Amino acid sequence: MNATEVRSLIEAGLPGAQARVASDDDTHFEAVIVAPQFEGKRTIQRHQLVYGTLGALMGREIHALTMQVHAPSEMPALSLDA
Repeated sequence: MNATEVRSLIEAGLPGAQARVASDDDTHFEAVIVAPQFEGKRTIQRHQLVYGTLGALMGREIHALTMQVHAPSEMPALSLDA
């Protein structure tokens, strides 16, 4: 399992989501996920939604997953003036 595969599973399981996933060893992952399904949900509920997209891989191929989870409305507007 690699970061690209984990990202694909998350985005397929949460339609409309955008995920950025990284890993140094292909068993410990870090993800930033923005998904419309997170609107109005608490952090634990958001994590549960993500874990649901990964199913039995959690604890097996995916030993650890650190997440930052955001609803689209929580993301600051990006400035094009840098």
